[in-house]
Amino acid sequence: MTAAHSPASPAAPAPPAGRPPLGLRERKKIRTREAIRAATYALVREQGYDATTIEQIAERAEVSPSTVCRYFPAKEDIVLTDAWDPLLARELRARPADEPWACSVRHALHTAIGRGVDDPDGEVSRLRTRLMAEVPAVRSRMMESMSVTGHLLRTAAAERTGRDPESLEVRAWAASLVGALMETTMFWAERGHRDDLADLVDRTLTVLEHGLPPENR
Repeated sequence: MTAAHSPASPAAPAPPAGRPPLGLRERKKIRTREAIRAATYALVREQGYDATTIEQIAERAEVSPSTVCRYFPAKEDIVLTDAWDPLLARELRARPADEPWACSVRHALHTAIGRGVDDPDGEVSRLRTRLMAEVPAVRSRMMESMSVTGHLLRTAAAERTGRDPESLEVRAWAASLVGALMETTMFWAERGHRDDLADLVDRTLTVLEHGLPPENR
């Protein structure tokens, strides 16, 4: 849901502790992927999303169009691919086993936002969410891809609670959170990113935890 690796920093990320360093082939794949994403962001800023073609992206990234398509099946995927899901899953699993689940979710989301998911100045996140709000194809693809986030959340919730990840309760909870975060992101973009995203997420989680409060009059 937020940007993964900053286009200004194409170096491969360090592997998690306890894992062997990435091999040359994997590092090359990461660099190629980041070059494609950086080229896409630059072109979209210059001429808009609809005017940006796969051929232009390939030329700017110095790869072939077939390479772009091999890494990203659709142009929308270039914009939407991010590191939010794995980071969120790691943060949830790292929380104390006796911590209330709602507190773990809130902490994990705050941590992900605070780290900027490798987008420290928020520029990429603002561009991506603006495209989600303005471009129907990007928004549609985003809704399709949220099933991946839902699956990760269901798995993490099941590990903590001992419930079946396919149970109605876990599925309903994960779907509610995914949908709420999607709407939060859209709200943030539609208001010109004026609000603090962490504050908006806090408001969203409060509604999910306690229900919709009466309207202030």
